[in-house]
Amino acid sequence: MDTYTFGSMELTWLDGGVNYLDGGTMFGVVPKAMWSKKYAPVEDNLIELRTDPILIRYKGKNLLVDAGIGKGKLDEKKMRNLGIRAETRVAESLAEIGLAPADIDMVLMTHLHNDHAAGLTEWQDGKLVSVFPNAEIYVSQIEWDEMREPNIRSRNTYFKENWEAVQDQVKTFDKEVSPLPGITMEHTGGHSDGHSIIRLEQDGETMIHMADIMPTHAHSNPLWVLAFDDYPMDSIFAKERLMKEAKEKGHRFFFYHDAVYRVVRFDETGRKVADGLKRTKPE
Repeated sequence: MDTYTFGSMELTWLDGGVNYLDGGTMFGVVPKAMWSKKYAPVEDNLIELRTDPILIRYKGKNLLVDAGIGKGKLDEKKMRNLGIRAETRVAESLAEIGLAPADIDMVLMTHLHNDHAAGLTEWQDGKLVSVFPNAEIYVSQIEWDEMREPNIRSRNTYFKENWEAVQDQVKTFDKEVSPLPGITMEHTGGHSDGHSIIRLEQDGETMIHMADIMPTHAHSNPLWVLAFDDYPMDSIFAKERLMKEAKEKGHRFFFYHDAVYRVVRFDETGRKVADGLKRTKPE
């Protein structure tokens, strides 16, 4: 597992599963001749996307950023349609570092699409139960409302199987919330109406998890947004604002979906990686 130390925080990427999605969908109107130079397709125009929760150990607490793609909850047809080739192994990853799902104190949900939220619940003895029974689950109020009452578009990714068993653990917020000093969730909208980013601050430095308004390092251009985005102009405006701040102050970014990088810092143009932590790929 890849790890990264940021001040007093230790970040560890767990094995949350992987799916392969159409590159054109992931880069919207951007021509393949352009996006494929930054994020290479592997086959049939598909690109590899991790769904790896980030464990943050900080101030004696264990936090997760998102929950993985889940396991044992989708039939073969849905797994094929969603491009899922490996399901979540979060419990196994935690065991490797001496932890269990019950040791997680907080789960910070950037949004509740299935590839982020399916790992919140699992089947046990014929019923769905919470994977992280002792955790507070933070998510924006807008996202939580839509999860429970999806619209005609979002009902294909907001599933009751992912929220009913954990509803008593959920803590919502409006514009922003700081579960611990130095960790802030900020509502942005864009990818979904309730989408949020996560900001980490230590010793005057900042790392930002842009979640799905910048799912990989190749999406740093504010105009490169996903065809999946419900409100693409909101994604563009949020990313433009955050990238301007990052270029001026030298912020780093960390990722849930990126199959190439875990952490990056961009150069002064905001388009090229100046330095970063590459994902360790299994042999």
